[in-house]
Amino acid sequence: MSKDIRIKKGLDLKLKGEAEKSKSGVTRSKVYAIKPSDFHGVTPKMLVKEGAIVKAGEVIFYSKNDESVKFSSPVSGTIQEIKRGEKRVILEILITADFQDIHLEHSKKNPKDLSSEEVKAHLLASGCWPFVKQRPYDVIANSADTPKAIFVSGINSAPLAADLNFTMNGKQDALAAGFTALTKLTSGQVHVTVSPSADFMPNVDGVSVHKGQGVHPVGLVSTQIAKIDPINKGEKVWTIQMEDVAIIGELFLTGKLNLHRTVALAGTGFNKPSYVNVTIGAQMSDVVAGNLQDGNYRIISGDVLTGDKKSKEGFLGFYSNTVTAIPEGDDYDFFGWNIPRPNKFSVYRANMFSFLTPNKKYDLNTNTNGEHRAFVLTGDYEKVFPLDIYPIQLLKSILVKDIDQMEALGIYEVAPEDFALTEYICVSKQEHQAIVRHGLDIMIKEVG
Repeated sequence: MSKDIRIKKGLDLKLKGEAEKSKSGVTRSKVYAIKPSDFHGVTPKMLVKEGAIVKAGEVIFYSKNDESVKFSSPVSGTIQEIKRGEKRVILEILITADFQDIHLEHSKKNPKDLSSEEVKAHLLASGCWPFVKQRPYDVIANSADTPKAIFVSGINSAPLAADLNFTMNGKQDALAAGFTALTKLTSGQVHVTVSPSADFMPNVDGVSVHKGQGVHPVGLVSTQIAKIDPINKGEKVWTIQMEDVAIIGELFLTGKLNLHRTVALAGTGFNKPSYVNVTIGAQMSDVVAGNLQDGNYRIISGDVLTGDKKSKEGFLGFYSNTVTAIPEGDDYDFFGWNIPRPNKFSVYRANMFSFLTPNKKYDLNTNTNGEHRAFVLTGDYEKVFPLDIYPIQLLKSILVKDIDQMEALGIYEVAPEDFALTEYICVSKQEHQAIVRHGLDIMIKEVG
């Protein structure tokens, strides 16, 4: 049964620099990278050495904790370097790309004709399994589990995020095959939440489509899970991005793992915010080439609330569908705390006028406008947090490592991204997402 979702608790951060609905290609990078840090909790075990020649879609390492979970090369080429850090921790696998990709050929399969185990085996062998994450803990799903449901968000509600109506246009066949495969992996339903104007979602048996409206975080899967089929202790659900469902579907249709994305270049740091077709792991200098404005801008792989800071020498994140460029916040206003500032946004009304112009768009920078201090009880976190959870109490229970309290306060229902808005409005400048990630790691270690 379809359930419509309407979110009133939250915040739409309106920024300038929304990507125009135009699409282009980018120069093929000479070097691509896979970063194990994109896969939280994964300890990589290499299957290839430096100098090895690999095909696009060929497995290059697997997870030490779950050897059936494999990770594939996004391009064909030569393993240039395996960068290591302290204690020989693998930081990056750099791949010198061929002029044109040569794909590892998998057999074409119709997921309708396959059993659950056959679908799972195909996803594991091809390197598609890292797209599948689980709740609780927001980590790559355990391949031995069967979830009670699978959730896919068809809404990108984060600031300047890619418009799925645009990026998914023309991918209905791949989506249909991908969703058909997902229905084989759960004993329950596959739940998809889309905006009322969405026109890219195909009709697939076993998939329940819900309409979602309201402010961010309506597009986050935790919000959708809480409204549709909440997690209870001992239960597991799996989540996957809409773009990755299309990649899975293309694998079944063509027999090739095609790790391409349509990525939004958004923010005032770009001369022409638009969309580009790019391969996962591309070098950021090639992704933004010829489009980045002169000046001091921060490049973010992802959105401004949850993305990772990147240099031009860095690489596009594995799960990123947006690259954002905004001014670096390295300048400060004299007596800024005591002077009216009409061109800055705040959820608080002191010295701000943004509440008078709710539809105004802003060119904000990365300045936190304050310093780290002890938690201040303002009661404002709940205004932007739609889950039935006490956010500040959960954060404090994590800081003191009170496992029983963390369980009682809903640690199993959340992911770090759910606290991006509370972190944004925090007058204490606490790093909420890092705290939640630490709490989830504690639970993995102590509870499993």
